[in-house]
Amino acid sequence: MPLIKLDAIDSTNDYLKQLSKESDLENYTVVMANEQTKGKGQMGSKWISEKGKNLTMSVLVTDFPINTKNIFDLNIATALSVIRVLKNSNVSNVSIKWPNDIMADSKKVAGILIENSFKSTGSFIAVVGIGLNLNQTNFDLLPQATSLKKVTGKIYDLEEIANQLRNSLEVHLQRLRNNADALWEEYHQNIFRINYPSAFEDSEGQRFMGIIQGVTRDGKLELLLEDDSFECFEVKKVKLLY
Repeated sequence: MPLIKLDAIDSTNDYLKQLSKESDLENYTVVMANEQTKGKGQMGSKWISEKGKNLTMSVLVTDFPINTKNIFDLNIATALSVIRVLKNSNVSNVSIKWPNDIMADSKKVAGILIENSFKSTGSFIAVVGIGLNLNQTNFDLLPQATSLKKVTGKIYDLEEIANQLRNSLEVHLQRLRNNADALWEEYHQNIFRINYPSAFEDSEGQRFMGIIQGVTRDGKLELLLEDDSFECFEVKKVKLLY
């Protein structure tokens, strides 16, 4: 499977999306860059990474059967594929902070951004962006971030980890096809602060307490509130404070 290595690019997701329009790319084609000048996070937020020390990559997925009802399935498969690579690298206390952050020791170590395209022919492609902090150790401006090197003390090879992530994603997408319910169960077992009382803030700045019950199949966060009612929140409508 092709691996395209770039020195610097504005966004690996944007580059791969454009390339897929111009060329007939192989499934699971990977683009990785030493520097990403306009890295994107969820809902337009920025992903900032120190040049040459972290992994910024995008993977093309063309064979995943998707519709509006199961569109979050790709997110859980991607998150679990990252979790598996981290666990195989002896990173402890890893979890998934809804919707798309990967945590290590309660600090963010990776972020995921998936951009989907439905073509007029009915076909579907997805560009799966993964930003993983590998060898950076200075997070003075990002106190809630960490890296694999800070957690384990080891130095990591970016290309090797990129190949591991691509292979893990392929495995987890196959698992999803075979038994989506089992993968969803594993996803819930890895949700950050599930079943623990936590503080949240809604999109209007109001703070409240709640307990994460899980994530719905369409990607909403389900909370048990202080009045014993349940409410489901869409992405960017609520923020976990920690």
